[in-house]
Amino acid sequence: MKLAFQLAYKNLIGAGVRTWLNVAVLSFAFVIIIFFNGLMDGWNQQARTDTIAWEYGNGNLRNNAYDPFDPFTLQDGHAVFPSELKRDLTPILIQQGTIYPEGRMVSVLLKGINPDQNILEIPTEAFKNSTAKIPVIIGNRMAETAKLKVGDEVLLRWRDKNGTFDATNVTIVKIFDTTVAGVDSGQLWLPIETLCEMTGLQEHATIAIANSNYTHKPVESWNFESQQAMLQNLDDIIGMKKISTSILYLLLLAIALLAIFDTQVLSIFRRQKEIGTYIALGMTRSQVVRIFTVEGSMYSLLAMLVGCLYGIPLFIYLATTGIGMPQASQEMGISLADRIFPIFGIQLIIGTILLVTISATIVSYLPAKKISKMDPVLALKGKLQ
Repeated sequence: MKLAFQLAYKNLIGAGVRTWLNVAVLSFAFVIIIFFNGLMDGWNQQARTDTIAWEYGNGNLRNNAYDPFDPFTLQDGHAVFPSELKRDLTPILIQQGTIYPEGRMVSVLLKGINPDQNILEIPTEAFKNSTAKIPVIIGNRMAETAKLKVGDEVLLRWRDKNGTFDATNVTIVKIFDTTVAGVDSGQLWLPIETLCEMTGLQEHATIAIANSNYTHKPVESWNFESQQAMLQNLDDIIGMKKISTSILYLLLLAIALLAIFDTQVLSIFRRQKEIGTYIALGMTRSQVVRIFTVEGSMYSLLAMLVGCLYGIPLFIYLATTGIGMPQASQEMGISLADRIFPIFGIQLIIGTILLVTISATIVSYLPAKKISKMDPVLALKGKLQ
């Protein structure tokens, strides 16, 4: 095997520009595979962490009549929340409303939450620090959509439990910055006691956010959805993105492997006398096949070395500074930060190395196995069998 590596290395270096062109294409495919998978892994982890911290907590307890995908259930999708569960759950009451900033009509969701909650990252402490009659906090997307800023008063209209419309001015006391559109877009956050008083739904809640200590037990009229189940949609999106991006790097890898295959075919065709000499000197056909297979697989080793020269500094830079996302992508409705920080884990790197090495070895072996059928006498004469 040592002799095979020595001869393979000598032949590769002797091939000159042809070798380095193959190595360059294969190294590019190697770096692209790691980059796109690292980007998806970074987005996945960042989105999961932010969504849990801002919206899902350790799971949601939902009223049976409430469907988050059906706005028509908001009017009746609530019930009196059991007081004994408030220790490990933060109740949230959701109602529909309309605001009129500068005469424009904007439909919103009114979400009442306990100012003392510490499960979600929503800065509800701003309610306690405000002297406004009806304090409201909103996210940066909502502030931009409605053209609102801290200190602004805006007319809010809503319906109470009897369907009667009412209206009053509310005050924006804080605008929070979040990557999670699910707690931001089209939403106004109020103290839950204030919203209950406005709607006449005392002690009612639509959903409740669980903390890490919560252990679910069946509660009449309420369904529990685990954190993992709620994150499934996000995982599915990331999975689809991985599949779509894999097409790109698989095409690049296929081009590189095709170049290696063609190079090996040409090499065997031009080096028939050399192959015949090896066999005449006592090498078995399997040993000669091994030399040419190793020679092809060494393209992947050289590609990794070349890829490391420019890939490692690039990956360190991206992992440190992140990748800026366009402003339009912030309206996707899922957790997407202004900058995504890729994660280049050891499993990703080792998996990519194995993929590239095994693929290069296979495409090198396919033309090399033709050697086992060669007649050494004809090979020495440079004639195909």
